[in-house]
Amino acid sequence: MGFFTFIKVMMILFNLAIFLGGGTLLGVGIWVTVDGQSFLKIFGALSSSVLQVVNVSYFLIVIGSILLVIGFLGCYGAQKESKCLLMMFFSVVLIIFIAEIAAAVVALVYTGLAETLLTSVVTPLLKEKYGADSSFTSIWNITMGEIHCCGLNNYTDFTHSPFYKKNETYPEFCCNGVKPCNETLAAKKDVSGCFPQILKEIKTNAGVVGGVAAGIAALEISSMAVSMYLYCRLDQK
Repeated sequence: MGFFTFIKVMMILFNLAIFLGGGTLLGVGIWVTVDGQSFLKIFGALSSSVLQVVNVSYFLIVIGSILLVIGFLGCYGAQKESKCLLMMFFSVVLIIFIAEIAAAVVALVYTGLAETLLTSVVTPLLKEKYGADSSFTSIWNITMGEIHCCGLNNYTDFTHSPFYKKNETYPEFCCNGVKPCNETLAAKKDVSGCFPQILKEIKTNAGVVGGVAAGIAALEISSMAVSMYLYCRLDQK
């Protein structure tokens, strides 16, 4: 087996794994969308605190779809020795790589802006859905219970929410489990919001996060290098 053939086979196997992984994530995302309660019962206690803050189903569907596209372009492009598909694969991975770098820079430099954007999106959802949407409420209850936080910023995120209007109290997490959690007690307990807590956890585990990010970046760079190698070698065949 020549070097070109070896690289081609590795490219096919690697992207086949990406394709299958993307299909799995897409399937799980659709499952969560259709039957979110069952998913939470099975995986709720094990799922990541960060993923619980966002809509898990949409996140999985988007990531799964992207991986499906990347896996298909890389696998089929290498198998058919298609320069067009290999270049498309290279371009998609390059765009994702640049987007990740840009997101990392924004996250590091503009943490305050990220918090403002999250607040403008998530806080209205809390006031609108917490206590009315069972899936949304369950996700936030699991999040607040696991990382010991209250709302995105603090207890005021739940003011005028369906839960507050019905019970005239805040979630017990905002008072460290003490009931009834009224405004006076919530203000006295001053439980931190989930965004600062998650940010603190990320900073505490910065080495792990950095290692994972570096590993992903290395895989992306390697994938681009291999696809470009195959692309250039096809000119010589």
